[in-house]
Amino acid sequence: MHAMVNVAIKAARRAGELMIRHLNQLDTLKISEKGRNEFVTEVDHLAEESIIEVIHDFYPDHAILAEERGRQGDHEYEWIIDPLDGTTNYIHGFPQFAVSIAVRHGTQLEHGVVYDPMRQEIFSASRGQGAQLDGRRIRVSQRYRLEDALIATGFPYRHDRDDVARYLKMLEAVMGSSAGIRRPGSAALDLSYVAAGRVDGFWELGLNIWDIAAGALLIREAGGRISDFRGGDTYLATGSLVSGNPKIYAALSRLLAPHVPK
Repeated sequence: MHAMVNVAIKAARRAGELMIRHLNQLDTLKISEKGRNEFVTEVDHLAEESIIEVIHDFYPDHAILAEERGRQGDHEYEWIIDPLDGTTNYIHGFPQFAVSIAVRHGTQLEHGVVYDPMRQEIFSASRGQGAQLDGRRIRVSQRYRLEDALIATGFPYRHDRDDVARYLKMLEAVMGSSAGIRRPGSAALDLSYVAAGRVDGFWELGLNIWDIAAGALLIREAGGRISDFRGGDTYLATGSLVSGNPKIYAALSRLLAPHVPK
C-alpha cells in the first residue's frame, strides 16, 4: 500500500474516532447553516483540523483543498478533504456518514480513501493499483440489466427550481426502469458502494469536488465508469455525474440523457 494511502487512512481514522466520541453529545453541538440545507458543526471543523494535522506531519509542504478551510498552499500534490460527508445525517444521529480524502498530483487523482466510522470500513484505491475494502480487492457488480439494478442517488436540495424539476424527471425515469433506488445521504459512501458492488449505479447533481474525488477513483479502479452526463470528465468541476458498472453506467446514461440540459 502506498505511503500516502497509509497517511490518509491514519488521518481518516483519527477524524472518525472524533466523530464517534461526539455522537453522544449531539444535543450540545454547535451547528450553523452555510446555505439552505447545508449544515456545518464544530465536529466538521475539528475533524478537518485533525486530518490536516496528520497530513502535514508527513507532508508539510503539500497543498490542501478542504471543505471548511478551502484551498491552502501551492504544491504539485494536493489533498482533497471532506472531513464529514453526510453532516445532516450526523446531526440527526442517522448512521450514514464518512470521511473522504483524495490526493491529486497535478490534474490526476492518485489516491483515495473513504472511511465509514460506524462500520469501521476503509475503502481505498491508488491509480493503476485497484480498489480495496479493508485490504481486500473489490470490483463493481456484474449486473447488466437496468431493471435488475439497485441505484443510489442524492436529492438536489440546494438547487434552483429548474434543476429540481429536471432531477424529478430523472428520478421518475429511473424508478420506472430499475429494481430500486436508495438515497442514504453520503455521496462518498454511495460512490464507494458502487465500487464494492453494493449498488450498481449512482447519479447526482451539483456535488462538490471533496464529495467526489476519492469515490471517483475507487470506482475507476474497481472496473467501473464515471463521467458527467455527456460522457465527459468535467464532473469534478460541475459536481454532476453518473456512474456504475460498465453496463449499468451505459444504460443509466442513456436513460438520463433526455433530461440533461442542451
